[in-house]
Amino acid sequence: MKRVKIFKRIIKLFFLTCCICTLYGCGKSDNTVVLQYASWGSKSEVDILEPILTDFEKLHPDIKIEFMHIPQNYFQKIHLLFASNTAPDVIFMNNLNLPVYANAGVLEDLSGYGFEREQFFPQAINSMMWKGVLYGIPRDVSNLVVFYNKDIFDRAGVRYPDKEWNFDEFLKTAQKLTKRPDIFGVSFEEDLMFYLPFLMSEGGGVLSDDLSKNIINDEKSQKGLRFYADLRKKYHAAPLKSESASATTAQMFLQGRLGMQISGRWLVPKYREEANFDWDIAPFPKGAAGSVVPLDSSGWAVAKSSKHKSEAVLLIKYLSSKENIEKMTESGLIVPARIDAANSKYFLDDKKPLHAKVFLDVIKTSKSTPVSVNYNEVTDKMKTYTEKLFN
Repeated sequence: MKRVKIFKRIIKLFFLTCCICTLYGCGKSDNTVVLQYASWGSKSEVDILEPILTDFEKLHPDIKIEFMHIPQNYFQKIHLLFASNTAPDVIFMNNLNLPVYANAGVLEDLSGYGFEREQFFPQAINSMMWKGVLYGIPRDVSNLVVFYNKDIFDRAGVRYPDKEWNFDEFLKTAQKLTKRPDIFGVSFEEDLMFYLPFLMSEGGGVLSDDLSKNIINDEKSQKGLRFYADLRKKYHAAPLKSESASATTAQMFLQGRLGMQISGRWLVPKYREEANFDWDIAPFPKGAAGSVVPLDSSGWAVAKSSKHKSEAVLLIKYLSSKENIEKMTESGLIVPARIDAANSKYFLDDKKPLHAKVFLDVIKTSKSTPVSVNYNEVTDKMKTYTEKLFN
């Protein structure tokens, strides 16, 4: 008898639950679209992003975002997802890797989806294109400036750099700031990104703009490369590997051991929080071809295999809106690819650096990094090529 009563109660509860589900809805609707979105990013970046995704879901209750946060080995994992035909609908992408996927035909052509290109810096749009086709909508741009420790400049009695300075003035400044073994005039990093501006500003580079040939051995490229190498080996104004030991250039800058550091916007939040000295930024110095730094971008792409392309585009339009780009901008982490967000109070605020507008001015004279399908091989060969030259 007890078993019969228990069974009857279970049946009643089951029907009651069914009635509630019918009235108020339980679980996902048959019409709910699950949209997968993959991105890298630090915890602070994810903390900004997740509420934006939640707001999108509130505006579009028929769309559920499945956020795939991949903080490490991002593109290796994206490769595997494409290879196994399980690629996310929306993929956060940078211009250095975009050609691999665009050339393989796995990204959707976004040209006809009504994105307002004029809202973005032309260089940013250009960097997210491959063979004239738009494959990504840029969120931010990445360029290089000169961070400088104003306290070290003041102690050395050296004038702060301005937008008109050239390679000769840059070298003299670095030499005057150097007080070995404690203080070096300028940072030195062996990754291509950090010495490419020296080549570009002399009119050279590594790959030609049309990607047809390697131009590292051209006279202009060699001139810029020699100048960079000489900062360390000839003029001793930059630290050797043994002198920086295991410290990164950011750590050396914070320790007060570098008068100048060539780097990007991504260091601003860290320096705002940790630097116990006065600092600012200046544009990269001018070479024979002017002040030319490589411009890279990150943004959103859509997998060609996605079954929910219209919803994916809807998400990208929401993420790339002025309001949401400003939310990412306020942290100090990015240089917005949207022109209106870049010129807003959220970027040009009263926080350090005092001359934040330099990040925007640099865009005007920058050049999208020429990137080929085998760009990783190019950078690996350059590491081998410059190892003896730099050391």
